[in-house]
Amino acid sequence: MKRFKGRVAIVTGAGSGIGQASAVRFAQEGASVVLVDWSDVGLAGTESLMPEGTPVMRRVMDVADETAVAELVDAVISTFGQIDVLCNNAGISGSHPPITEQDVAEWRKILDVNLIGSMLFIKHVAPYMQVRKQGAIVNTASVAGIRSGAGGNAYSASKAGVINLTQTAACDLGGDNVRVNAVCPGLVETGMTQRIFDYAREQEKAHKLGSRCELRRYGVPEEIAAAILFLASNDASYITGQALAVDGGNTASLNLPGMKV
Repeated sequence: MKRFKGRVAIVTGAGSGIGQASAVRFAQEGASVVLVDWSDVGLAGTESLMPEGTPVMRRVMDVADETAVAELVDAVISTFGQIDVLCNNAGISGSHPPITEQDVAEWRKILDVNLIGSMLFIKHVAPYMQVRKQGAIVNTASVAGIRSGAGGNAYSASKAGVINLTQTAACDLGGDNVRVNAVCPGLVETGMTQRIFDYAREQEKAHKLGSRCELRRYGVPEEIAAAILFLASNDASYITGQALAVDGGNTASLNLPGMKV
């Protein structure tokens, strides 16, 4: 399929994991792709996976730096003339101490990247979509933003914020035919979650990874990317303000330890 032929997509966090899988899929479906990440090595790796001849712009930056975001958006418009899709995927997880031992500096860093970064990209990209009366924004939230037990306090709060930002932005932009949705991945093997997978394998407990999901397995980045591209495409033309759990059924039922075998 070439659902995105002639379109321009910005993907943050494009250097690895879900962002990389999404960026490659956008390119495969005909889009010009703007790759954003903190690591140029990761971005180069993503670009190397794209079909030959794909128009690509790479930018190493902090997504929570408003000046950098504004400059990037200006550069995209100058180069491509339009922005059709924004995929806010950049995120960090942080540590997992109990609430009585939380570090304020870590909270601010996580909220800056996961929540403020998404808001800044929407703020600076959306006006160009509004003028053209079309556009799709897809934010990467998490099942951690839906229920507890899937991430640390700060990470979970940031992803709950992303879900609410998705809803409020959808209300702000819907009148101009700009859709805003979120995907909420469950357990997926990415750079962010790699330590969980490495620990399970070291402890010979790899068979338990994803066992608390209804499908009894964990996901891969390409499965989340498929949902992101659906929400960004015309196939989802009447969908906005939604948070789609892509989690193997993890949030479909009670998920207490020992309940699923």
